[in-house]
Amino acid sequence: MPSSEAAGRIAELRRLVAHHDYRYHVLDDPEVPDSAYDALFDELKALEELHPELVTADSPTQRVGGVPAAGFKKVEHLQAMGSLEKVTTPEALEKWAADVRKRLGTDEPVAYVLEPKIDGSAISLVYENGVFVRGATRGDGTRGEDVTQNLRTVDAVPLRVLTRDGEAPPPLLEVRGEIYFPLSGFARFNEAQVAAGKKPAPNSRNAAAGSLRQLDSRITAGRPLSLWVYGAGAREGEFPRTQWELLGWLREHGFRTNPHAERLETIEAVAEACTVWETRRAELDYEIDGIVIKLDDLDQQRRLGALHQRPRWARAYKWAPSTAITRLNRIHIRVGRTGALNPWAELEPVHVGGVTVSNATLHNEEDINRKDIREGDLVVVQRAGDVIPQVVGPAGPHAKGTRPFRMPVTCPLCGVEVVKPPGEVMHRCPNRACPSRGLETLIHWVSAAMDIEGVGEQFVRRLWDAGLLRSMPDLYRLTAEQLAALDGYGEVSARHAIASIEASKAQPFSRVLFGLNIPKIGWVLARNLARRFGSIDGLIGASQEELELTEGIGPDRAELVAEWFAEEENVALVRELESLGLTMRSGEAEAPVEGPLSGRQYVITGTLEGYTREEAKAALEALGARVSDAVSKKTAGVIVGESPGSKVQKAEKAGVAVLDEAALVALLAERD
Repeated sequence: MPSSEAAGRIAELRRLVAHHDYRYHVLDDPEVPDSAYDALFDELKALEELHPELVTADSPTQRVGGVPAAGFKKVEHLQAMGSLEKVTTPEALEKWAADVRKRLGTDEPVAYVLEPKIDGSAISLVYENGVFVRGATRGDGTRGEDVTQNLRTVDAVPLRVLTRDGEAPPPLLEVRGEIYFPLSGFARFNEAQVAAGKKPAPNSRNAAAGSLRQLDSRITAGRPLSLWVYGAGAREGEFPRTQWELLGWLREHGFRTNPHAERLETIEAVAEACTVWETRRAELDYEIDGIVIKLDDLDQQRRLGALHQRPRWARAYKWAPSTAITRLNRIHIRVGRTGALNPWAELEPVHVGGVTVSNATLHNEEDINRKDIREGDLVVVQRAGDVIPQVVGPAGPHAKGTRPFRMPVTCPLCGVEVVKPPGEVMHRCPNRACPSRGLETLIHWVSAAMDIEGVGEQFVRRLWDAGLLRSMPDLYRLTAEQLAALDGYGEVSARHAIASIEASKAQPFSRVLFGLNIPKIGWVLARNLARRFGSIDGLIGASQEELELTEGIGPDRAELVAEWFAEEENVALVRELESLGLTMRSGEAEAPVEGPLSGRQYVITGTLEGYTREEAKAALEALGARVSDAVSKKTAGVIVGESPGSKVQKAEKAGVAVLDEAALVALLAERD
């Protein structure tokens, strides 16, 4: 790039970085995620390295962070709070390690200390003669904001350094750490914000920073902030000589240090640990966006020093960003197998978390309008739990001429007027003859219900379009010759598909019930019905009162089940499936499982990110747990996803534990 062209681009990048610094550091209201900001900053840094004659003293690359916000007293840090250079590959990590050895100039051993990189708000805590006297935000790295009163309300912040009998506290100690907002309380915090007519926080990091900067410390006291400490700045007195020993010293003197910190002696082991943590981060009750790696020897740290307030002795290993910015081209509606109208976003393709994403979930109309997402907007896309793409919210001002989203008043497939039942967030098509019911029910049958290997959604849609498939019995009458006749479908693939369909006849009775699309009967309730009545004949002959006695089946569901089996066409369907050889009687597969969660009962509410509701129920039951739809004193925990509804309040009133998806992952880990 010519120097004149580079000058224009550098000027534009400086303006953008300065704008986003202001939004983040001063307003605590960023418009873009860290990954988008990092891309701008990295491009600016790269251009300045290519054109050093264009570097100026006021460039964002020559300083750390932004200016403190007005409204708080500004304080000078006793030592500068620098930021970390990042690496994103094992090769870059090894290159840094080689540079460290070269700068040390000896063959002395080098060890490393690793800690999760907490996505919160960095703070400095100053203690004089063991007493907490001042707390400040990081600010621009040299000066921060005095938030002492707010930090005093955080239980995890010691008001005095813990000392042993006869031990004198250090005359001066500056502790560095990260204030964070636990994920277990984040969803409830946002619910309260929305209920009060306030804007919800886009992520837990913003919730932590905003809570820390409340002018009224009583507001801060009402929020579940916590703290991890990771090091010390200015200090007087005798202190450990290594980072690992320092963490132990801090822990012994009353400070919370991260239990996942570890000391490793080779850079290869460090790289492997960073890779492992990328898959484990969902287990934590707080957000992390990488791993911090430091040299263990504090004397080696001192000798290496820093460049532009960025220490040479530490790096932040950051993973592929789980968020990105792209344009939302259109909001589509898909009608599900129960008639629910499910909105989804058509996106300009964007690379997120290692994959290309072109569509994402939008949950429901209330969620779309709460986030104020509109067609034509630039939006933030996140791979929730690094699996399911979803639209987090707008990335900036709305595009000109955009309008708030409204759910269609009629079903896009059959034209019948849609309804929104009282107490539900989903709009539904009430037409049982709607074309979606047949197609979506078939997709549900082959995937979630019967789990037919190699026979999925695209298979069903193709056969539907070809006129070969209109009902579940049609599936079991297909021949290999019919499939092989389809364009691009070979004989081997055809035989494999037919064999998989035939093998599905052996699936247990509960899965057949689940696949029949009985209203409000998921896999767990289908299993409960199979256990209680034992066969399809027992269910067909059951009264509504008898159905109500089934675990998890209340009067409303019992009425729906009775009505379903009272319709002749439904009974004819199950008889036809029975004649085709599908299982219509309970066996050993329906028996309760004994496992590490036996004796515990859970309730699942809201939309989970890494699991469907039925997958989560099945996974818990496979470990011996019982999953119910109602909160009671017997409930061990309520597992909460997005938009959970009133069951959270019921759990809190009953004193029942409220668990997030990370806690569910931890429960399922008990399998091992």
